Amino acid sequence: MNNPFTLKSDRDLSLIPQSFVSYRGLELGLTCEEGTRQLVILAANVDPRLKPFEGKRADFAGKTLVEGPLSSANAAALRDLLPWLRPQVLGLKTSVGMGDRLGLATPGHVRAVRACNGNVAPIFAQQSIRELARTGRTPQQVMDDAMWGVFQENWQDGFGADADHLKTETDIDVCLGAGFTFFTIDPGAFVNDRADNLGLEDLRLLAVDLPSALRESESDLLNCSRTIQGLKIHFSEAILLKAMVKYGHAIWHVVKMYEHLRAASAGKSFELEVSVDETKCPTSHAEHYYFAHELKRMGVQWVSLAPRFVGEFEKGVDYIGDLAAFDADITGHAAIAKEMGPYKISLHSGSDKFSIYPAAAQRTKGLVHLKTAGTSYLEAIRTIAEIDPHFFKEIYEFCLGRYEQDKLSYHVSARLDRAPAASETGSPNDYLDNFDAREILHVTFGSVLKEKYPEGTRRFYDRLIALLDQHPEVYASNLERHFKRHLEPFCQAVKTQRTKRSNG
Repeated sequence: MNNPFTLKSDRDLSLIPQSFVSYRGLELGLTCEEGTRQLVILAANVDPRLKPFEGKRADFAGKTLVEGPLSSANAAALRDLLPWLRPQVLGLKTSVGMGDRLGLATPGHVRAVRACNGNVAPIFAQQSIRELARTGRTPQQVMDDAMWGVFQENWQDGFGADADHLKTETDIDVCLGAGFTFFTIDPGAFVNDRADNLGLEDLRLLAVDLPSALRESESDLLNCSRTIQGLKIHFSEAILLKAMVKYGHAIWHVVKMYEHLRAASAGKSFELEVSVDETKCPTSHAEHYYFAHELKRMGVQWVSLAPRFVGEFEKGVDYIGDLAAFDADITGHAAIAKEMGPYKISLHSGSDKFSIYPAAAQRTKGLVHLKTAGTSYLEAIRTIAEIDPHFFKEIYEFCLGRYEQDKLSYHVSARLDRAPAASETGSPNDYLDNFDAREILHVTFGSVLKEKYPEGTRRFYDRLIALLDQHPEVYASNLERHFKRHLEPFCQAVKTQRTKRSNG
């Protein structure tokens, strides 16, 4: 006689409806009671696949119900069981990275991506080494938190995992061990920004110090002229030497990091992004061509590159600069990426750059990766402001006091004298949509999450997480709304390209 008990039929379980999945004789899902989520699995008593899972077990007339925590062990067991929970490489698909500093944003991210109907490929697990230090999280926690969100929303269409802004081989190893598939190498410490202001003689002297392997292409590129889709690139001695001095050591660092990653991956699939966006001076088109030429010559394979564009990409606010100049700039970079790859152009600090999304999507013809991080944290703060305005004001007042110190490691222009006071009355949007308040809240996130009382308890973190756990739909709704606005221009560009291809 068949037992009618199923996860869906038991009202006492508080099952999150969209999390339910039936897979090869198993029923799985997540429950949520008073803000605490648990994994539930229903299977035959003798099913050996239950063995790796932690949690209490109960018998139901020939079936076993497992109720377990969202632990790392259960995450690993679930990934082994359900193939769609393992991150994968995304290739040249139009893609978006969605950093999550609190580990609770993925459900909202999934809903926004789902609304794109397959036109944008997501990276749900993404965290930079700098952010890990400020949040106190590990790469494994980032991976697991994203996976639980993917499982909760029953997303089965694939996702990537970005180990962001890696600077050392140790960074690579720990992220590779956690299962990341996308590795962003940041050679910014090796970029010589002084090259932009040096004369020819100084450039000649500094070029001598480059690794000999980087001098081998000098004779081939000197006085070389190329026209790529109407973009003219000419390497005079001054232009070539400036590119070599500015980026030579950075290229060499990327080569070494790539070689280490390839060896350490032991045949597992991965993809590489190269980022030189956090430098003082823009990457010229000639410098981009030189960078790509040398990486290619030395055997590096990469899927995307983030140049330093003209204008300013400050954290959590719209693009600052001339839109026509940006349009011309990204048009040239996109032409080089198509010629030298193809590979995607990556927009770092890409959150909330709404004014340039149409150009970025159209000029790259969808060969583009958008990277966001802090905007999801800001939506968490918006959610807190809606739920508990007094607690938000406490956080905001603390951030005002921390801003001058915390801004030192960022490129931002917010000013305390222009930001609304914590005592002002108004809606959450009056703060979260204010240029200065957004940047102040953005760059102080690490201080907020780590601040402790003298006795050692955390001042903000536990209450902040508890409120988000108790109101998950409010946070997910805010994220979905916010990211739909981010993704729409890129979705539209992909649809346009598909229409052009189908029309011949």
